[in-house]
Amino acid sequence: MTINNEQNQPKNILKVKDLSFYYGDFQALKDVSLDIEANKVTALIGPSGCGKSTLLRCLNRMNDLIPAATITGQVLFEGQDLYAPHIDPTEIRYQIGMVFQRPNPFPKSVFDNVAFGPRINGFRGDLPDLVEGSLRRAALWEEVKDRLKSSALALSGGQQQRLCIARALAVEPRVILMDEPCSSLDPIATLAVEDLMRELSQDYSIVIVTHNMQQAARVSDHTAFLMAGQERVGELIEYGESRQIFTNPQDERTEAYITGRFG
Repeated sequence: MTINNEQNQPKNILKVKDLSFYYGDFQALKDVSLDIEANKVTALIGPSGCGKSTLLRCLNRMNDLIPAATITGQVLFEGQDLYAPHIDPTEIRYQIGMVFQRPNPFPKSVFDNVAFGPRINGFRGDLPDLVEGSLRRAALWEEVKDRLKSSALALSGGQQQRLCIARALAVEPRVILMDEPCSSLDPIATLAVEDLMRELSQDYSIVIVTHNMQQAARVSDHTAFLMAGQERVGELIEYGESRQIFTNPQDERTEAYITGRFG
């Protein structure tokens, strides 16, 4: 898969076109279309069961791992269809990394957690330098620089989540997907991860799923509101700049959700 150089980088790094997704016979998403801008934070919000996490996982083909899952429509990454037959989904997951809801460090040292991806990807450069750089970008280096050989499982929850972000950064992705990354963290750790997201968006494109309306309003540039209708099929109700979505939503269902009248 050829990656465009920075000079030719399109404004929209991801483009979702008429995407529908099925778990066997159950339709989870219907005709979702949205553009995800490069070097911005995009939030996916909506009630439980509306397909937010399903949509997120469609963006790097994580749903390929689910038996009987099928998809129609397109997901374009820098203009290329991620679901085209010649595209290697493993390479896609290096370019579009994922940080999960709960921190999931490997039962290895801090160093080996960050080095894992580059090693299996055949990295031949200065591995200690890469590990340090990834930990610095994840705002974790100063806290762990004397503990690199210690188990990652000994870190606090917030440190573990930032370690997982460093692990994703180590394979040099273009996009970082985050599925409720702060849901299991305390307020102080949550603030650290939110600050990190804003900082990382200078160099990476970030898509986050969150139930926290205040968090979405604080960290995101654009927000997509999804909702499941009577048939429990997730649909995109409204998408726009976060400032507009949270202060002047155009759809009454969006307003009802963000003001807490349902959801």
